[in-house]
Amino acid sequence: MTQRLHLVFGGELVDPQSNAFRDVSEIDIIGIFPNYAAAYDAWKGAAHRTVDNAHMRYFIAHLHRLRDEEREASSTEELG
Repeated sequence: MTQRLHLVFGGELVDPQSNAFRDVSEIDIIGIFPNYAAAYDAWKGAAHRTVDNAHMRYFIAHLHRLRDEEREASSTEELG
């Protein structure tokens, strides 16, 4: 069975029109979730808590898209 993990994170942006964080050391990691529905619920909760700050943004990263288990490992992964 394939796991479709999702990471929810966010923080204050330099400009609300960009995706550049003001301070990456202050990124708020909400967590890793086993499916999109759970990640969406977590994202929605975080976004609602910070709705008064136009510079705050939360994102859902599809971790399962970062790695294709069917492909051979890259040379850097082999170093690990």
